[in-house]
Amino acid sequence: MVPMLFWIAAAALTLAASLAVLVPLTRKAAGTEPAGRHDIEVYRDQLQEVERDAARGVIEASQAEQAKVEIARRLLKADSDGQAARKAGSGGVVRLAGLAGVLLVPLVSWGLYSAIGAPGVPGEPLAQRMARNPAESSIDELIARAEKHLADNPDDARGWEILGPVYMRQQRFADAATAWRNAIRIAGSSAQRESALGEAIAAAAGGVVTADARAAFERALAKDPNEPKSRFLLASGLAQEGKLAEAADAWQQMKLALAADSPWHEPVDRAIAEAKARLEAPVAKGPNVDDVTAAQEMTPQDRQQMIESMVAGLDEKLRANPDDVEGWQRLIRSYVVLGRADDAKAALARALAGLEGDKKDQVSAFAAELGVKVDG
Repeated sequence: MVPMLFWIAAAALTLAASLAVLVPLTRKAAGTEPAGRHDIEVYRDQLQEVERDAARGVIEASQAEQAKVEIARRLLKADSDGQAARKAGSGGVVRLAGLAGVLLVPLVSWGLYSAIGAPGVPGEPLAQRMARNPAESSIDELIARAEKHLADNPDDARGWEILGPVYMRQQRFADAATAWRNAIRIAGSSAQRESALGEAIAAAAGGVVTADARAAFERALAKDPNEPKSRFLLASGLAQEGKLAEAADAWQQMKLALAADSPWHEPVDRAIAEAKARLEAPVAKGPNVDDVTAAQEMTPQDRQQMIESMVAGLDEKLRANPDDVEGWQRLIRSYVVLGRADDAKAALARALAGLEGDKKDQVSAFAAELGVKVDG
């Protein structure tokens, strides 16, 4: 049905295009050659009439001569116009060539398309594209093909293991976590699968090592105590909780266990250096227990003034040390509690501008839980 519709549409379009060219080619210039031929006959009759009148003596010879000269002039002009029209009419050869071309082009093109084209092939939806050679498919088509396969074969553990890393590269972190959960459900727990699951869970949480991610890493280390990704990200979780000394020690222990050619040496060295820098930097502190107790004995006005003074001091310290993740979290939370939403947004914007990598993601995720987001 589809090929027939295609040929009908193609024929209609070809006919319309051909007529647009054929009609002007088949038209003749109206009244050109027939009118010239009629004038010549008239002038010849007039010459004969003048000659008869002169022979009968109806007009004088001089008058007859003048009349014949004038008629002859007109006759020559009409004959000249007729020759020009005939020459123009020789363009009929050109018209014939044009007509032949207009008719030949669609015939040749249709013949070629029938020979080398695929007139019987309908439009190719996703299902057909997925059936093509994988080397000819795009990444989206390959993912769709894998998803279709797993929808039909949900217990294919190898398929889920292949799709999990692809989802991670596509930043589809929640889908990656689902893929690794399915792989673990079908093929069982392993250090690599649990580590990949924990990484996907943390990535879906904006880089924060959540309780679920921590549990996956711990299961991985129970299978393989030296699994590097789990050790590294568990230490990152300690740093996110403010346990910088413990995090630095965990990274140091990990470094000692790494092989000499391990690619983890560089990220571990960088993480240790950052943790030590934060430990040595002045820490922006908020109100402690004594401050809270003293605030309870103050009048509401004095208490509000003290709180705002502490928040202002914290804000000032963060300007001097913008690398303090916990300080930014306390400052943003303080502004939210005080009802200063614009100041909370401004603090978040400054934190995101001053922090990098996981630190930025950690503050952003923390602020999002409090409903604070940077505009735009």
